Amino acid sequence: MPRLFWKFFTTIWLTMAATVGVIFLLVNFLQGVPFARELEEERRAITLNLTANVLSRDGEDAATYFVRTNEETLPPGLTISKTAKADACAVPKTVDTRSVLKDGICYQISLPVQASFTFDNLGPFIPWLAILISSTISAGALARYLIRPVVHLRDGLSALAHGRFDFRIGDKMAGRKDEVTALAHDFDSSAARLQELQDAQQRLFHDVSHELRSPLSRLQAAVGVLRQSPAKLGAMLDRMDREVERLDALVGEVLTLARLTAGSSRPLKTHTLDVIELLNEILGDAAFEAQAREVSITTSVEGTFRAEVEGELIYRALENVVRNAVKYTAEHSHISVACEATTDRLKICVTDQGPGVRRDELERIFQPFSRGTEAVPRGGYGLGLAITRQAIERHGGRVHASLPDGGGLAITLELPRKPMPYGLADEHA
Repeated sequence: MPRLFWKFFTTIWLTMAATVGVIFLLVNFLQGVPFARELEEERRAITLNLTANVLSRDGEDAATYFVRTNEETLPPGLTISKTAKADACAVPKTVDTRSVLKDGICYQISLPVQASFTFDNLGPFIPWLAILISSTISAGALARYLIRPVVHLRDGLSALAHGRFDFRIGDKMAGRKDEVTALAHDFDSSAARLQELQDAQQRLFHDVSHELRSPLSRLQAAVGVLRQSPAKLGAMLDRMDREVERLDALVGEVLTLARLTAGSSRPLKTHTLDVIELLNEILGDAAFEAQAREVSITTSVEGTFRAEVEGELIYRALENVVRNAVKYTAEHSHISVACEATTDRLKICVTDQGPGVRRDELERIFQPFSRGTEAVPRGGYGLGLAITRQAIERHGGRVHASLPDGGGLAITLELPRKPMPYGLADEHA
């Protein structure tokens, strides 16, 4: 049962208990008896009727003796008077009087109501007053308990609507441990994620503009050279072709990353393919390219792993990791590629013998346009690993980097057999 339910249940139960307790205190310590007025009226009526019956049956002396002998138990003020006027008994009885005609004499029995005000007059109102007070207190406590976090949440949503993604409300829920507190922490997580995305977007705009500026500047320089020296047309056209190719490659990488980021909520277009077979094809092409730097690729890739994946994304993810290893490993070194397949998961580890990265850069290299500070510039724009992480995480997998004991850099990819939400991927890790 939710904790908030138990808090409401406990508050209401304590309210009822407090109501009973207040009534008990009023009755026992303040001598306030509920319905005391009705009881007193009933007692007066019984006394008047009993006195009238004694007078009518046994006469005046018996009635007088009855009143005198019961002064301690009967209500005070009981009197008997008589008059010779027989028609006086024709007056109807009232709350505090009775008339009895006996032997031609009209007797008036009276028991006046006490005029002094006592707390007993409030007796009928005590239960309702106690319920009103206790319910008011409990309603106020419940309203305050519920409204305060709602106000904080409203302020947080207003801050988000105005672009203030650094606003947090979790620290304002001190002392609470219920669903409302969990909602506040979820809000903080969402705000932190929005802030992270905003920072990443601003950083991406800055990096893209910076990367575009270099080839555009070189194109402008080539145009300037052509205007001054038309004889260099052939060389400058070749240079312009290379810069255009670089621009095309950069724009293609940026668009791929943008599609992955924007389509994170869209379903994958999956089909069944053998991921290990796909990896072997990529390794074959990479081994041919690595010969130019006398780099060898040692593999421990066997068996099959048929999975429901979007082939293009997985191909780009695997190719980026393998080509990065070939690009940054030292000359005359080797690259190690190992696979470990389980019933529902494939783990691929690619290890090179390059300069590696600092330990505090293991996560930063997966951000767009990020490279290790020790990396030797060999072309590219630092988007490959960012695309790899996005593609694998869209399938519910994980990608992380580590530093092997022998130096270099190891990139590990974990891919489930069937796509799953990324949040579930951490539970299976």
